[in-house]
Amino acid sequence: MRDSYSRRKFIEQIFAIGPATLGAGLLISSCQSETSSKQEEPKSGTDPCKDFSGVSENDLNTRKKLGYVDKSPQPESKCGNCNLFLPPKVARACGGCLLFKGPVLTSGYCTYWAPISK
Repeated sequence: MRDSYSRRKFIEQIFAIGPATLGAGLLISSCQSETSSKQEEPKSGTDPCKDFSGVSENDLNTRKKLGYVDKSPQPESKCGNCNLFLPPKVARACGGCLLFKGPVLTSGYCTYWAPISK
């Protein structure tokens, strides 16, 4: 029972600080230089949703710790209907996540999936 309380508390905290965090993230990303934006561009000929060239080893470990997988084991719980999902930019096949860096598929899943509040 304690694990569900911890998870619930975490999700409540995310919702409480989510708008402020998202705003700060948008501000930081808009202030990045041209060179850092170009580093995130996928290498030609690679699937952009499989390109981790701009993702550090530490960030890859965070993805693993959060249990991210490309295909959700629970059809009703996918990244595409998660409150922490960042939708793909125009002409992109994959999006992102507020919790970790790197490409995220709409069909993906992690242990911190949070339903979109209506």
